[in-house]
Amino acid sequence: MNTTVFTEFEFWALIVFSFVFPLGIYALLLSKRAISRTNVLLFGLALVGIAGVDVYLLQSLASLARLTHSPLDEKVFLSEVSLALYLLPAMFGGVGINLVSHVLVNHLLEAEKRFKDEHPDP
Repeated sequence: MNTTVFTEFEFWALIVFSFVFPLGIYALLLSKRAISRTNVLLFGLALVGIAGVDVYLLQSLASLARLTHSPLDEKVFLSEVSLALYLLPAMFGGVGINLVSHVLVNHLLEAEKRFKDEHPDP
């Protein structure tokens, strides 16, 4: 058993899922001049999935921190500071849900317009 969780795989996976993947998705979304509805939906679902993985990794690291004797582990993962770490997945999940709902609302608006065009009122 390591003396700190900062050398564990879960910690480095948390870094990748909290910063590398979301920033890559945001950079891709912002760099495109035109993007398909399907891609926006997939990026939104990816952000929701990343948020879920982040929460799982934070819970896993908190469990590992209980087993170590490092005061830094306890301060980061077992104190009030850990609450701040949950803000990132909350933000990713919120943005992801917003992207998914944007795609769904636009699709429904277009479907309603097509229905109205195909079935005019008498």
